[in-house]
Amino acid sequence: MKHGEWAAKDPLLIFGFFKKEEKKMKKNAKGVVGVVRAIAEPLAEELGYVLWDVEYVKVGADMYLRITIDSEEGITIDDCEKMHRAIDPLLDEADPIDEAYHLEVSSPGIERELKEDWQIEACEDWDVEVRLYAPLNGAKSYLGKLAGLNEAGDILLAVDGKEEPLAFPRASVATLKTRFQFD
Repeated sequence: MKHGEWAAKDPLLIFGFFKKEEKKMKKNAKGVVGVVRAIAEPLAEELGYVLWDVEYVKVGADMYLRITIDSEEGITIDDCEKMHRAIDPLLDEADPIDEAYHLEVSSPGIERELKEDWQIEACEDWDVEVRLYAPLNGAKSYLGKLAGLNEAGDILLAVDGKEEPLAFPRASVATLKTRFQFD
């Protein structure tokens, strides 16, 4: 039998193959995040929030689906509960995860990770820390004011004592987080 002929002989094998692949996709964190984001984003907007982030992560032996919401007024525990109660039945119906998991809904907090362009733009002029994968000019961490993005998509950081902002290519940035300065 030549390569690929098995498919023509038994179409049920193809169906079984796709069912197995679908299960793998459900377990794939990116697949889960994509499905959950598609459900959570319009729901968050309907409730008056912005969907900040969705993560599907393993912590110890347990899996966690973390949904992070924000709003201009900030997020309270009641907001988190409201989003949790609203999304829980939708997740049960969509069933994007075929294993036990914990659902967490929270605010991004005052010190938040910035991953997307819109998040960076929303936090322009905030104090941030840029952590790099490899040292640049002898340092792996830089503190300063977020000055946005340049046309190449590099993260711009205004640092005390520098006339021009420093530009960090996205591929070199491990994390970009806001920092709160307690006075």
